[in-house]
Amino acid sequence: MRTENGEIRCNCCKKKIQKSGEISTEEFFHVEKVWGYFSKKDGEKQEFDICEECYDKWTSSFKIPVRKQEVTEFI
Repeated sequence: MRTENGEIRCNCCKKKIQKSGEISTEEFFHVEKVWGYFSKKDGEKQEFDICEECYDKWTSSFKIPVRKQEVTEFI
């Protein structure tokens, strides 16, 4: 969640995502979704931010595990 003063907070636990100036100094998961015709949210845009700890808790509850792949080169 982006607050009025530019903070980023986890929508699950409200933890403040640390920043140095305008750069985030810790990882988080940002989601933006515009719902389409075949949903009950047609035309609605939703967005949220999840800290890494909450992301891990969330994805560990999935019935089909997240596919993992090691990346050795970062852009």
